[in-house]
Amino acid sequence: MPPPIIRPARPDEYDEVARVWMDSWVSTGLEEASNFLLAKLRARVPMEVEKGWSLYVADDGGKLAAMLALHLPNYYLDQLFVAPAYQGNNLGHELLAFTRQKLPDEIFLRCVRENEKAWRWYEREGFVFEQEQVEPMTGFVMRNYRWKKQGTIR
Repeated sequence: MPPPIIRPARPDEYDEVARVWMDSWVSTGLEEASNFLLAKLRARVPMEVEKGWSLYVADDGGKLAAMLALHLPNYYLDQLFVAPAYQGNNLGHELLAFTRQKLPDEIFLRCVRENEKAWRWYEREGFVFEQEQVEPMTGFVMRNYRWKKQGTIR
């Protein structure tokens, strides 16, 4: 079976994007699935798209396997979440490679400190830790990272 195809998300998929986001987030053990959390993410997806997200999905024959949100003008990887059924199959690497095509010189991202699996993965992928700070909206301590292509001046 071919790997999922990374493509722009369609507005009619935003509810399913929110579901993938929630299921992946819940798989970290940092929060439990709930109707409240799903409603919050469903409201956030179109709002963030309006504010500048370039939103992509990994489409596995009509089933969403992952979501990726980038703020291209800010060189920012905002969200990368793989549905639990697709975790461990290199889809995260494919999404990161796709991100590096869109942002070839420099990428910034933040990761929740307690999501050690994620930030250790980013570090293995060449991202360098810069600082930690509390995100006032969520209360989580966020680890800020930066990746810069060798030889890039900015």
